[in-house]
Amino acid sequence: MKNEPSTPEASIDRIKEISAWISSVHDLDRLLELITETAARMMNARAGSLLLLDHKTRKLYFKVATGEKKKEVKAYEVNLGQGIAGYVAETGAPLLISDVKKDPRWYKEISESIGYETRSIACVPMKMGDEIIGVLELVDRTDGSSIGNADVPILTVFAELAAQAIGNARKIEKVKRENQDLREELASKYQIIGESGSLKKVISDAFKVANSKTNTLILGESGTGKELLARLIHQAGPRKDKPMIVLNCAALQDTLLEAELFGHEKGAFTGAVARKIGKFELADEGTIFLDEIGEMSPGMQAKLLRVLQEGVFYRVGGNVPISVDVRVISATNRDIVKEVQAGSFREDLFYRLNVVQIQMPSLRERKDDIPLLAEYFLSIFKKERGLPDLTISTGAIDKMLRYDWPGNIREMRNAMERAVVMGNGKEILPEDLPILMPKTDNGEMIPGITLEDALNRFKKKFITMNLEHTAGNRSRAAKIMGIQRTYLSRLISKYNLRDV
Repeated sequence: MKNEPSTPEASIDRIKEISAWISSVHDLDRLLELITETAARMMNARAGSLLLLDHKTRKLYFKVATGEKKKEVKAYEVNLGQGIAGYVAETGAPLLISDVKKDPRWYKEISESIGYETRSIACVPMKMGDEIIGVLELVDRTDGSSIGNADVPILTVFAELAAQAIGNARKIEKVKRENQDLREELASKYQIIGESGSLKKVISDAFKVANSKTNTLILGESGTGKELLARLIHQAGPRKDKPMIVLNCAALQDTLLEAELFGHEKGAFTGAVARKIGKFELADEGTIFLDEIGEMSPGMQAKLLRVLQEGVFYRVGGNVPISVDVRVISATNRDIVKEVQAGSFREDLFYRLNVVQIQMPSLRERKDDIPLLAEYFLSIFKKERGLPDLTISTGAIDKMLRYDWPGNIREMRNAMERAVVMGNGKEILPEDLPILMPKTDNGEMIPGITLEDALNRFKKKFITMNLEHTAGNRSRAAKIMGIQRTYLSRLISKYNLRDV
């Protein structure tokens, strides 16, 4: 690469060019590379590096490196206060070392490990306000001479530009996150719909715990709105301006779940090509919502308990303890007390999570809210479909009120969406709702048959009804009926219901 003259005019032109990049280049990694490479070219340096400070681990890592050993050097980290770069990051004072061998602060292990002989270093801090976020350093000149005093002010300008680029990227990311949070808040603000006493009690309890840091466990069937309640608790409390991070514990295997929760270091396992920040770290000063906590394996339960007890954790593949301030809200649709009694869920973890418990009522327990929910979902879907005059019939509401909604609000939302799409576009009728009503007549339950015959006829009808409701899904039907799937299969064979 051709060296460039280090004249004032050339320096001004290059700085103007980089200033334009800051506002036009959206790829921060590439922009930091351009800044570091240009600084090295302008000052005819053999190598240049941009190191960022991880405040949690108090380590500097090479974000950008130039020169013949750039790949090798990026594998290393420097402790805060260690070496020239660590000293500058800790003190905030720039350093020019004309002969590193004569300076006691020189950390020679990296150079010796990669086979790179260093003579001189210029290193300046990168600051964002009063916060030091990293350093920018140059090593030697290409002609073999030492870096000079005149290079430090120019290098300082490049460090300021790099810090400005990082600051702009953080602001953009913050705005994106705030916009996303706002969209989620607006989308969820009116979704806890209802005036029933059971729902009002739940919301009242949520507001009571919102202003504390107390760990809260939300119980309830699938589809009752446990995540919405968790968001309400977060938004109503002092942490509302901080992140709320959601993780479904049932969606990932143990190894992936651990990396998602606690993050991982580069090279921690196959595919870990870079450091990843975990959900707990992302939720620092905010809230983490652990959904389906009852699905977590015993091994992961032990690791989570340790974090809750000690308040610190380690990234996968890391050895530096990381401390965070996180409020934990968890949820499950399981009978968690039975899980504890059976030994499948740790009792000590249960008590950590269950400082406050809130039970979300099922829809069949708050049927007074069904008309309100129906109108709410109707308003959403008729707007999406461009059907402003669409209404819902009294017959459809009556059918909804007579149905038990095993899938709760989630099932009702899907039923309303289907009715809007498949209906006549003017009025939702009972037949537009994809719900199977249980038969209430006695049918063949007539005098003159034995109790055993009556029970068998009832079982056959009951199994048929549930299989039709679940579209033949035996596992789901067995769960609804509260029996084992193997037992259901035997009953299906006994009553010859294979075609249902």
